[in-house]
Amino acid sequence: MTVNAADLGALLDLQDHDTRIDQEVHRRAHLPERAELADVGAASAEEEAVRSSVALLLDVVATRQAEAERELKATEDRIVQVNRRLYGGTVSASRELQAMANDVEGLRRRASELEDRVLGLMEEREPLDKDLGEHDARLAELSQRGGELSERLGAAEAEVDASLCLLQAQRQEAASGIAPPLLAAYERLRARLSGVAVARLVGGRCDGCHLSLPAMELDRMRHESAGSLEYCDQCGRILVISGT
Repeated sequence: MTVNAADLGALLDLQDHDTRIDQEVHRRAHLPERAELADVGAASAEEEAVRSSVALLLDVVATRQAEAERELKATEDRIVQVNRRLYGGTVSASRELQAMANDVEGLRRRASELEDRVLGLMEEREPLDKDLGEHDARLAELSQRGGELSERLGAAEAEVDASLCLLQAQRQEAASGIAPPLLAAYERLRARLSGVAVARLVGGRCDGCHLSLPAMELDRMRHESAGSLEYCDQCGRILVISGT
């Protein structure tokens, strides 16, 4: 494949456009807002996990409290019923009256135990309620922060996308002036060499791989016929001699 200075200049121009496009694509993928949003997401997931454990424990305590309160209410209702019979005058047998009095006394002891249990469970629940509220507040803050970051990320992405759109148009124009065989060779090398297919040869060194070419290779290039396409024997990139 024969080339001239204009062909090589067009390749360098195309490479410059592709390099800027690659840089913009990389910038879009690594926008600081994206990393911050990922951090917020991780923090939210961790906060939600802790909140869930607190909520689960609170639910257990709340269930025990509700059960104790129901039993206390039933016990108090039973005391009222027995007292109504005890003092209602419908029972006159002393043995039965004594049994009811004993029953009331036992029920009151049970009610006292249940009241203590309810109070204890309320005290146990209080710090859990506080913790849950704090976790909910923290989650709300993270959600708000996430929303703000999402908006900022969207704006930053739109800015990069606009830049990419312009660069793609410029790239298309630059590629249109390159012969199809040379362009195909360029594209193959770009795919194989991390996006950089063309490099300048400056002072005997390839600025693509930053390695110096052997003296014999440099001498061969100097004596090569004009129009030949040269490649770096170190990395395989198309070489453009500085000043070409």
